[in-house]
Amino acid sequence: MAKTALVIGKFYPPHRGHKFLIDAASVDNNVVHVILCQKSNEVPEGKLRKGWLQEIHPHAIIKVIDDVYDPTDSALWAQLVKACLGFIPDVVFTSEDYGTEFSRLLGSKHVLVDKNRLNIPISATQIRSNPWQYWEFFEPPVREYYAIRVVMAGAESTGKTTLSRDLAKVYETNWVPEFGRSYSERKIREGTNDDWATSDFVTIANEQCLLENNAARLANRVLICDTDAFATAIWHRRYLKERSPEVEAIALNHRSPDLVILTDIATPFEQDGVRDGELIRGWMHDVFLEELIKSKRRFIMVKGTPKERLEQACSEINRILKGPCSADKNQME
Repeated sequence: MAKTALVIGKFYPPHRGHKFLIDAASVDNNVVHVILCQKSNEVPEGKLRKGWLQEIHPHAIIKVIDDVYDPTDSALWAQLVKACLGFIPDVVFTSEDYGTEFSRLLGSKHVLVDKNRLNIPISATQIRSNPWQYWEFFEPPVREYYAIRVVMAGAESTGKTTLSRDLAKVYETNWVPEFGRSYSERKIREGTNDDWATSDFVTIANEQCLLENNAARLANRVLICDTDAFATAIWHRRYLKERSPEVEAIALNHRSPDLVILTDIATPFEQDGVRDGELIRGWMHDVFLEELIKSKRRFIMVKGTPKERLEQACSEINRILKGPCSADKNQME
C-alpha cells in the first residue's frame, strides 16, 4: 500500500544527492511530498529551485516554506510541517542526524539515506563554493542556470564561427550556431532576401534564445554561442536602418552572457554566398563596441591569428571558471 513520504531541505541548489534522496522516498509507489525551505536573500531563489525540483521529480508534490525559524528546534519544525502539509506523513526520508528526533516529534517513521555521502559524495555547500568544479552532480535544468555563457559578437566574416568551434573543442562542450544564418539562407532560396521586416528579427531573436537555453542544459560548464539576441538587434539596425524596441526587449529580458568576445575586423572578408556586408564591417564593429560598453556587458576584444584569438578567449574564460559564481546576477525568469 502506498504511503505518504516527506523530504525536507533547502535544495540550495538541487543536486544529485538530493535526487538520490527523493528517488529513495519514491520507492514502492510512495506519494512524495517535498518541502523546500527558502530565505529571501538566497540566489538562486526558492521559486526557481522549486521549479527545478518539479521538473526533475514531476510526480512529487512540492511546497515552499520560509526558513525564518531556529533550525535546531525540531518540535517547532514538526508543527510547521504539519501545518504546511495538513497531515502527518507516514515516513520521513533524510540524510541527516536531525531526522530521527524530527520524525519522532512529527509522528512519522524515519529512514536515513546515505548519511555519509557514499553513494553521492557531494554537498550543496561544496557546490556553492564553485558550481563548475562539481558539474557532474547537476541535472539539466540546474546546468542551464549555472553554465557559463560565452557569446561571440562582431561584424561579418571576422572569425566568430571558427572561434566558436575552437573554444567548444578546448572546453569539450557544445556550441550554439547562428540561427539567423539558416534563416537568411532560407530567404535566399525563397527569393525574399531583399525583403526584411521586424517580424523576421523577432523570430530570429526568440529562436536564438531558445536554442541557447536548450544547449546550456547539455553544456560542459561552458556554453559557446556564435551569436545572441543582442546581436540580432544590431542586425535589425543594419538591415532596416532603425532600432527595434521589440527585438531589443527580447535581448534585455534574456539572460546576459557571462562574457562577450568581440572579434576585430583585421581579417580578410570571405564571401560565402550569404554575406553582403563587406563595406560596412567597420560601421558594424563600431556599433557592437558602442552597445557593449553602453550595456555594461563583460567583454573582451580579440585580435591576431586564430590561435592568438583562441588563447586570448581561453585566458578570460579561465578567469571566470576560477572566480566566484557569476551566473546568478543576470537570471531572467
